[in-house]
Amino acid sequence: MKTQRSLLRSILLGLAILLVLVIYAYGFQVTKVNFKETSSERRLTQLTRILRALAHPDIFEYEQEEVDVVVPIYLPCPDPVPDIPEPDTSGPYMVTDVSCAASKEFILLEGVNFQPGSRGPINFVAASGAKRQLENFVADENGYFQVSVQMPTRQPVAEAQYLRATARVPVGAPKFTDTAKVTWDKIIETVFLALLATTFGTLMAIPISFVAARNLMSDVKSSLTSIALTIIGWPLGIGLGILANLGIGEVNNLLTANLGLNLGGVIVGPVAAYALARWALPQVEVEEPGRGMRVTRIITLIVVIGLIILTFQMLAELALSVGQSLIKPLGSLGFLGNFISQLGDVGNMVIPAMVALGAGAAVGNTLSSFGQSISDRLSGSSVKIINIILAAIAGALLFIIVAVIINWFYQINDPVKIYWWPGGIGAVLGVLLALRATPKAALPIGTTIYFVTRTILNATRSVESLVMVIVFAVWVGIGPFAGALALALHTVAALAKLYSEQVESILPGPLEAIEATGANRLQLIAFAVIPQIIPPYISFTMYRWDINVRMSTIIGFAGGGGIGFLLQQNINLLDYRAASAQMIAIAIVVATMDFVSSTLRERFV
Repeated sequence: MKTQRSLLRSILLGLAILLVLVIYAYGFQVTKVNFKETSSERRLTQLTRILRALAHPDIFEYEQEEVDVVVPIYLPCPDPVPDIPEPDTSGPYMVTDVSCAASKEFILLEGVNFQPGSRGPINFVAASGAKRQLENFVADENGYFQVSVQMPTRQPVAEAQYLRATARVPVGAPKFTDTAKVTWDKIIETVFLALLATTFGTLMAIPISFVAARNLMSDVKSSLTSIALTIIGWPLGIGLGILANLGIGEVNNLLTANLGLNLGGVIVGPVAAYALARWALPQVEVEEPGRGMRVTRIITLIVVIGLIILTFQMLAELALSVGQSLIKPLGSLGFLGNFISQLGDVGNMVIPAMVALGAGAAVGNTLSSFGQSISDRLSGSSVKIINIILAAIAGALLFIIVAVIINWFYQINDPVKIYWWPGGIGAVLGVLLALRATPKAALPIGTTIYFVTRTILNATRSVESLVMVIVFAVWVGIGPFAGALALALHTVAALAKLYSEQVESILPGPLEAIEATGANRLQLIAFAVIPQIIPPYISFTMYRWDINVRMSTIIGFAGGGGIGFLLQQNINLLDYRAASAQMIAIAIVVATMDFVSSTLRERFV
């Protein structure tokens, strides 16, 4: 029995080994492994040339003195064969073993009295003045060299042609080459490209990470009434926000037409908003305000919000105009004026989006609270009827929004397919959900948001920044801005995942303690979550900066700017000495970043 088991084990082991051999044999076939090609003389010659070029990076150069030395040569041999002329031996000169030669023939060329250590090319110079490099020479410590050169193929001519050696001798102190200067500019561009991508990505990833944490979202539940009104309220609020921003923008256009009014508005606006807010939200109530007073305070707070939006719009316009006017007067510091101007542009883009999202959140949360109040106060049968109506409206609205987004990509442009069919399907699904769900039951909306967020992050992270930069290069043009946007988007997805997993691993004790005090969701995050995640968040952020520095050298190959773009150009031009200088710069920056990030992590984490 033991013999049979041992035999079976041996057979299985042999089959396993055979299977592994077959897998690797097929792998060699698929990957076209051919070690015979590595010994090819042509391949070895090319490899030697590249490795020698990489070993001489184009970083330093000297001012050079050049001396041309020529010797006549006939190609092909005339009849009669001329004598070899006597060279002038008072300076550097060259001699050949023959005075004429045939095409493709090798001749021996000797140089004498050259400056020790001088080097340069040996060119064949035709009678027309055209030249072709045949070989390179290096003079020894006695100023002597000897090389064998092969004659080119040329049309026969009666007069002599020449072999010319150009001896180059470095003089003075070394200086940086143009390649080194460009490399320095591009490596600085690369570092700041990665810095901006990490900064923007981190700012966006932090709030997303709280939504993508299961332990924070699993206990977020709401009634179907509240959820339906939230879905209805968000698009309604966004629409109102867009209209409000346009209306305030008209006032902004009137005020910003004059620089003095613009500057005065930026100063007066916040002061007026603060004074009105203090009146509308008194710290101590003398008596319970009546209905009229409450309405007046609500209107006042709306005016305060309008003043704040107007102030930000005016500030953006002021930054845009002032920044542009400072670029030329600041001279070499003109980048500061450009930065101020760019902040104004960013404000003009971000403010409308923030106003729309803020209005959407305000209306959505207000209707959500109203819906929860309805669900708590009314009877189950009444709530069920309300849920059927609201769920149908919310489902139809949600499906129409999705259909409109799909239509933007695929250009269906059929109202029936964009509005009626999606709206009908959404309404039917909403009614079915309302019929199936218990009227006052709390649905796990937080878990749904968690899974949707995680799915989006996973999909975004699965697309490499090398692919993203191609899209951004079309949008903003080839250069470092496209690279920064691509890295920032990938950073959001990567850091949000790391941050959320860190939130999921925090200690539950502080959460339970803060919840026991009746704190809301924002207070829970501020006092129970954030104190536990600051050190790992810092660590992950610095690590991501390190990754972005390395990635920014790669996305340049796809038009993302930085030193990668320069490296690709030099490789395509077969300028391996310049490419070597860029690779050295990349290695130095990556090593420095690794040292700096590890030191900062050790000190602050």
